[in-house]
Amino acid sequence: MVIFAPLFAIFAFATCGGYSGQLKVSVDCQNKTDSDLSVGIEFAYPFRLHQVYFDAPTCDGKRRERLFLIGDYSSSAEFFVTIAVFAFLYSLGATVVYIFYQNKYRENNRGPFIDFIVTVVFSFMWLVSSSAWAKGLSDVKTATDPNEVLLLMSACKVQSNKCLPLHKPVWASLNTSVVFGFLNFVLWAGNIWFVFKETGWHSSTQRYPSSTTEKQPSSYNQQSYNQGRYEQENIGQSGGINPPGDFGQQSNYGQVGGYGQVGYAPSEPTSFAN
Repeated sequence: MVIFAPLFAIFAFATCGGYSGQLKVSVDCQNKTDSDLSVGIEFAYPFRLHQVYFDAPTCDGKRRERLFLIGDYSSSAEFFVTIAVFAFLYSLGATVVYIFYQNKYRENNRGPFIDFIVTVVFSFMWLVSSSAWAKGLSDVKTATDPNEVLLLMSACKVQSNKCLPLHKPVWASLNTSVVFGFLNFVLWAGNIWFVFKETGWHSSTQRYPSSTTEKQPSSYNQQSYNQGRYEQENIGQSGGINPPGDFGQQSNYGQVGGYGQVGYAPSEPTSFAN
């Protein structure tokens, strides 16, 4: 983003703001002396076509009429160029900060937060301005179509006169501006994730799941230890197996369940006297 954003912004506003086009039509009157076989009409950014005028023959002597094109598409064009200029200035300033003021940028996470918000705003503005300019360019193409311009001339409404389009405007530059507008949107929208990782929001979302996973094994081990100790104490109290560490008291087993108390101790053989 640091490298491509300023370049893409330059291409966007340069191809739109520096455009100038021309169209030509031919009016062949029935009286050849009144004809004009090359009527040129020039227009340029910001495409206030209602202010663009030209003089066309009327095929009625040498009299000519002044006509104006139809439409004002300056709002969408100027909006697009304005967003491109401000995006260029911000990306250029951000590049300087990234390179020379990296410590100031990361101080208290203020820089990443501001950068994240501005990136989201510019992504949205690129989408809106590019869409608006794409629609405006379509309307400009319609308004400057030579066939549409011929309909404005009174001489072309007479069937005996022949009116023909000679040259259409070249739209390659303006089409390129629309393409770069949407490319800028993709570029800025894709950069949202990378800027988000620099903020504290991303680090906080990564910190909480790790703490919970670390607590689970300790609680499980404590529970297993308590359960094992409880079982050992029950076994020791029932007289079965003594708990660990009481090997020295094994003689108690004989006192509790010893053979002497039960009566199984060996006795002398009984003699029967006659």
